[in-house]
Amino acid sequence: MKKENMYQDEIEKQIINKVTPTKKDREKLEKTIEEIHEKIEEEVKKKKIPVKIELVGSTAKDTYLKDNLDIDFFLLFPLSFSKNEIAKHVLSIGKKILIKTEESYAEHPYIRGYYKKYKVEIVPCYQIEKAIQKLSAVDRTPLHTRYIKENLEEKQKKEVRLLKQFLKGINCYGAEAEIEGFSGYLCELLILKYGSFRKLIQQAQHWKTGETLMLTSNDKQHPVFDTPLTFIDPVDSNRNVASALSKEKFELFTKACQEYLKKPSTTFFFPNPVKPWSIKEIKNKIIKEKMYFIGISFHKPNIINENLYPQIRKTVKTIYESASKQGFTIHDITYHVGRKKIYIIIKTDAEPLTETIIHMGPPVKLKKNSKDFLKKWQGNSRVVKGPYEKNGRYFVEIKREYRNLKSYLSSELKKLSLGKNIEEIVKSNYELLDLKDLLIDELKEFWTVYLDGKMSWER
Repeated sequence: MKKENMYQDEIEKQIINKVTPTKKDREKLEKTIEEIHEKIEEEVKKKKIPVKIELVGSTAKDTYLKDNLDIDFFLLFPLSFSKNEIAKHVLSIGKKILIKTEESYAEHPYIRGYYKKYKVEIVPCYQIEKAIQKLSAVDRTPLHTRYIKENLEEKQKKEVRLLKQFLKGINCYGAEAEIEGFSGYLCELLILKYGSFRKLIQQAQHWKTGETLMLTSNDKQHPVFDTPLTFIDPVDSNRNVASALSKEKFELFTKACQEYLKKPSTTFFFPNPVKPWSIKEIKNKIIKEKMYFIGISFHKPNIINENLYPQIRKTVKTIYESASKQGFTIHDITYHVGRKKIYIIIKTDAEPLTETIIHMGPPVKLKKNSKDFLKKWQGNSRVVKGPYEKNGRYFVEIKREYRNLKSYLSSELKKLSLGKNIEEIVKSNYELLDLKDLLIDELKEFWTVYLDGKMSWER
């Protein structure tokens, strides 16, 4: 056990050295931050607006990873400004300072772009001293930055970096819709709670769905959140910092903690790249395992990821629920987002459903319900047998509308309530795909990960 701990220490030292910025990195970043700050200040003066400029996020807190950082500036406006005014000012300032800009929308519009190869966001918010004054969620962000700067010890910064890289390695880092993982702020709070990366993962390996964490007993008065993990925000006790974390990523993290403690390896932090199987290997595996797949493909809507991924998940859920109601067995349904297309891949049964289905009606003693049931089915062209009475209840045997999933989707997909932008595209054009259409170069990596049964750190 002692030897294993020594090995773990060596791995963690190695990772910390790899992800911590050098003196040269810091100097370059600080110079860039100073330049951007000055340029924003110039624009603010020209506009004559009473704005406070604040650097927030991991660069302000010195918890950023060497090769993964954003420079986030918040422009804090007085409460007297309207949301339209603050958005207008920030978008025009951003366009003058940044290149390759993109307007994005949280509760306020904000602007992202590049400055000397650095990713930069400029976000408007209201200047508040306490979370209770907030007019929108982003108003709390400067309070978060101040809280971490005041409470996180210098030696704990390396522990935050270690945790962030661990989460990055297992694809659990980031609260954005594409990942549904741990935010940077949540990482910092976890280290504040447990003191170090090692102590955190020793506890996290035992977490169960519904785990609730807080930093002080003052946070005990809080709402109940129906999420896999709850971490009460020390800045706002009505907020769960872990609200974006999905059940899938919560379980992946606890499993990774268990496995890392059993057998530490650098691959948890820096996994080996996927070596895609050949199309022949993929096909042979599917045939050998007697799996049956059909797919749907359509063009990717031109919208930001924060809007795209929730729509894809809604589409997947709707297809699963509607197909299941028809009696189809969906063993699995997943998706792949390509450069131009989205693929929804469904694992189902190859055999068609039975020609007929027995439909259960109401108990005979419920006169009104029975009358409605008989009225609906007597003389109906789909009826093969009945309606008939059995064990005090009415039944009817009817022909199925659809016996295989492909024909059901062909007829009904356009009528389903999918994600807004996806629905528009599907109504105009989509393709139903057989296995041969899914065995393409673009999906080789997807199939390899799907079929090899390995976790990212095992490759």
